Amino acid sequence: MVLSTLDYCIIATFFLTTLIIGLVVSRRSGKNTTEYFLSGRNMPWWLLGFSMVATTFSTDTPNLVTDIVRQNGVSGNWVWWAFLLTGLLTVFIYARLWRRSNVKTDMEFYELRYSGKSARFLRIFRSVYLGFIFNILAMSGVTLAAIKIGQVMLGLSALETVGYAGVITLIFSAVGGFKGVVYSDFLLFFVAMAGAIGAAYYCVNLPEVGGMSNLISNPAIKDKLALIPSWSDKKALITLFIIPLAVQWWSSWYPGAEPGGGGYIAQRMLAAKNENHAIGATFFFNIMHYALRPWPWIIVALASLVVFPDLASLKEAFPGITDDKLGHDLAYPAMLTRLPSGLIGLVAASLVAAYMSTISTHLNWGASYLVNDVYKEFVNKEASEKRLVAVGRIATIFLMVVSTLIALALTNAVQIFKYILMFGAGTGLIFILRWFWWRINAWSEISAMFASGMISIVISTTAVNRYLFGGLDNDVVTPGIFPDWFEFPFVVLLTTIIWIVVTYLTSPDDDSKLFDFYRRIQPGGPGWKTVLQRAKEENIEIVKSNESWFVPSGILAMILGCILVYSCMFATGNWIYGQYLTASVTTIIALTAGVLLILVWKSTGKRLVT
Repeated sequence: MVLSTLDYCIIATFFLTTLIIGLVVSRRSGKNTTEYFLSGRNMPWWLLGFSMVATTFSTDTPNLVTDIVRQNGVSGNWVWWAFLLTGLLTVFIYARLWRRSNVKTDMEFYELRYSGKSARFLRIFRSVYLGFIFNILAMSGVTLAAIKIGQVMLGLSALETVGYAGVITLIFSAVGGFKGVVYSDFLLFFVAMAGAIGAAYYCVNLPEVGGMSNLISNPAIKDKLALIPSWSDKKALITLFIIPLAVQWWSSWYPGAEPGGGGYIAQRMLAAKNENHAIGATFFFNIMHYALRPWPWIIVALASLVVFPDLASLKEAFPGITDDKLGHDLAYPAMLTRLPSGLIGLVAASLVAAYMSTISTHLNWGASYLVNDVYKEFVNKEASEKRLVAVGRIATIFLMVVSTLIALALTNAVQIFKYILMFGAGTGLIFILRWFWWRINAWSEISAMFASGMISIVISTTAVNRYLFGGLDNDVVTPGIFPDWFEFPFVVLLTTIIWIVVTYLTSPDDDSKLFDFYRRIQPGGPGWKTVLQRAKEENIEIVKSNESWFVPSGILAMILGCILVYSCMFATGNWIYGQYLTASVTTIIALTAGVLLILVWKSTGKRLVT
């Protein structure tokens, strides 16, 4: 396809604006690490909320959703829709706890919560493990999507794509720090949404598609429209719906949906003005992320099944695409090539916006680990703030280069999603309970982390996987000990057993550490009863108030919030499908849940924002 002068002007204007934002805030961001990584802890909820939404709107997200819809239908998205439960648990329970911790990174939490050498080991290992290894994998998936979009839409080679977009993103990320990332995210959100909605509207009205009503009635997609897998398809129901809702959301660590909060979501909560702003930001993010934003991508994915029904048709339409990059996720950028001049420029800018927002966040977040939790703690404890900022900028460049090299070797976005999901299986429950159960220690997390990784590696080998879960052997299905859908729960079960056993076999943390943690966080609950009793016996005051435990009302708020957001999601989908009765009912349910949520929230004596 050929872009017009107007298209290039739109893209160039966008690039220039983001660079200006980074340069304008660079002087203040470079003052110290608190400014560079947390913007002085003075960010309002709405700005942080938009930043969270923009960050998770990456170039690989519409490609991933398209891949899922084309292969498993709209209901296949429950593999990530289920993470709403994690998100709202963070909103109503963990957001305030993170803000009370007053740490600079969530890795610093380990030495706040745990004691001894094991805590220091865990802090540095997790900093490298998440800030470097997992962070780079996530960025590689985003960069891979950008490469595919550049090949299909602009005719650029992989190196040209990462050269243009990557260098500009790297400049404003390294110079502007967290403030530059958040301010630019606000702009990137609106550009990205405008492009996604515009693309969906135009694609559904292509002559081959013929409008929404024709799309919905098209035989090619009729079996793809359901929002919940068919009860008659037991395998799809279990793997795509039941396991994500029953096991996956609480048991697995995934960037942006960490049980108990963490990563760049925690970074934004720590940058908020206060607890209420942290809560408001995360709640806004979850509503936008799950209820509204996916639908433009879903519409394009459904339309793509009419225009490009299979991989062969994609290969025929784009013969220049190499075989190692050919996949169903390619259908999203393929559909965008059908857009007219002007709109294609806006959509291209929106995809660049999505790429820049996500990569800049991961760069700043990953660099914060490497600087605060590795360099400052274990390399140069006496480093000045100016030097730490300089190291942060060097780390930013390093992360960008390595993630780009890995992206050049990948094939599709689903690879990264499944890999990260499996390697985090079984660890999530620790992240939820460590705030509320005094007995969990650093060895609990260390054992879970290594067990999850090693078990995932072992069962990923062909022989073991075939023996346990069955598979293909010379085109013949071989039975396994367990059904094939049990693979993920199997990793969760073994990992959970291992870390619980290790918890009881190892010594608990020092009383002084547990006292200090409780005094600062005030988590409450029966899980701290033993510690409270010890403090009372030693005549040490660690309870600051006599307020009732907030977790029960937080869980009720979480349930109502899930009903609200899922009802909004179902209502939006049914309005689009033209199922007006169902849409009306789910809209009423959403409004009712919203009213009840407000009443529950008011009963806790807290306001959403101040």
